[in-house]
Amino acid sequence: MNGLTHFDAEGQAHMVDVAAKASTRRVAIAEGRIEMLPATFALIQSGNAKKGDVLGVARIAGIQGAKKTSELIPLCHPIALTRVAIEFELQPAEGSRPPAVVCRATAETVGPTGVEMEALTAVNVTLLTVYDMCKAVDRGMTITGVHLLEKHGGKSGSYVAP
Repeated sequence: MNGLTHFDAEGQAHMVDVAAKASTRRVAIAEGRIEMLPATFALIQSGNAKKGDVLGVARIAGIQGAKKTSELIPLCHPIALTRVAIEFELQPAEGSRPPAVVCRATAETVGPTGVEMEALTAVNVTLLTVYDMCKAVDRGMTITGVHLLEKHGGKSGSYVAP
């Protein structure tokens, strides 16, 4: 790492100038999980939650969140996303680990800057939507482990989480 790019020589925050950067295909994948009570997990799994299809609504919210990233994160560039995909994995309780919904978001673009923030925002908004839709039955849900799994494209090349 060569330092923090969102600060100029005087230490002032600024938006990074990407005008001279080549437009390349860029992909980022992020993941996170929301842990919950077994009864909450069963409601989500059955699709019979009071507010409707929890995962369907959360998927749309995550896609919308990715599209709004530059409005939420002050120094992010608005970018033209070419694809956002949200996938879920339902993980039943195992040993002392509570049941959870795992969200994986993929964001893609062709442009001069990456889509890591869009993928991470999509995961967070998706999981917050699951919380919102299920909070009436389980206020103790925990969002955890949100992180970048991989990113590809651009000058810095690929990153794959260990």
